Amino acid sequence: MIRVVLPAHLRTLAKVEGEVTLEVEGQATQRSVLDALEARYPMLSGTLRDHVTQQRRPFVRFFACEEDLSHQSPDAPLPDAVAKGTEPFLVVGAIAGGSHSYRSATMGSTRVARRAGK
Repeated sequence: MIRVVLPAHLRTLAKVEGEVTLEVEGQATQRSVLDALEARYPMLSGTLRDHVTQQRRPFVRFFACEEDLSHQSPDAPLPDAVAKGTEPFLVVGAIAGGSHSYRSATMGSTRVARRAGK
């Protein structure tokens, strides 16, 4: 049994509360977990991986045992603790933006003030 923790918006889409438990045939890998997840919750198909290439979406990250697995091969075995169900496989929505936009806005107003002689 594999435990999967989804972000709130995907739990809402899948109409689940809390973590999801899945049975995975064969070796537990990112691919086998995501295949099982999408088979059980077809509404999640395409939200985590591209429909055609099956590559991870850019703003989705996968973690297990405090390790970022996002850039590992989707066929690499997951940690034993995840395969045994003692640790969850985490799906996390990456956060973008923030300080750069603020910095650009404040630097822009500083430039305008300098041109105005202030």
